[in-house]
Amino acid sequence: MQAVLFDIDGVLLFKGAALPGAAQTLSWVQQQGIPYRFLTNTTSKPVSRIAADLQAAGIAADEAHILTPPIAARQWLQQQHKQRLHVLLPQTVYGEFGMFDLHSHHDPEALVIGDMGTGFTFEVLNQAFRVLMDHPELPLLALGMTRYFAAADGLQLDVGPFVKALEYATGREALVMGKPAASFFQQALVALNVAAEHTLMIGDDRIGDVLGAQACGIHGALVRTGKYRPGDEDADRTGLQPQYLLDSVAGLPELWHSLQPSSR
Repeated sequence: MQAVLFDIDGVLLFKGAALPGAAQTLSWVQQQGIPYRFLTNTTSKPVSRIAADLQAAGIAADEAHILTPPIAARQWLQQQHKQRLHVLLPQTVYGEFGMFDLHSHHDPEALVIGDMGTGFTFEVLNQAFRVLMDHPELPLLALGMTRYFAAADGLQLDVGPFVKALEYATGREALVMGKPAASFFQQALVALNVAAEHTLMIGDDRIGDVLGAQACGIHGALVRTGKYRPGDEDADRTGLQPQYLLDSVAGLPELWHSLQPSSR
């Protein structure tokens, strides 16, 4: 094993505070010189705020190590020479798309949807539905397909269910820019210059983090923190299940050593 990918919420942070052992584990990773990246489907905060939240919780992090769906989407849009966008995004992340025209409601070149929280009203979704129906070839970019997350006041719907609503209503498929899309994990592997089979993903989301990574050939470890629910570690009807199970991210050093060739 050569590199590690961390989910943030539910793995390193919970309700804004560092989970037990999170800071020490990341410090161990850094001391060992292990290449790493933070992979988060958070689309309600800019990268600068995500890094600041980690630092405020005592976890050493910088923006260069964080990969988010807005960054992945921005790269795709630039590669496709798209400029005019219809967006369903919170105002806090508009800055991540500052190089685009975000007010092209009548002639957009792509529709981008992220987590708007309570901003997902009927009017907002219906307007997006109409835009997609009026432009049959318009790309629908989803900044992740996470179903829900653990908020301060309990479980909360994420962007995935709202993307599914638009897919169902329009009969088209979204281009997913976050976990569990293979392209998202691949961006992290390219940034680290490491092969999938030599990389470990640690997450609290059985589907988005762990099984999504394993589908790409990355090793997956599920933690019993965050959104984890008993039974998430079990095999489903297709036989898929997380390869490794940790009580928390604090168990990474022991797992890491057990996965090295010299310890087998």
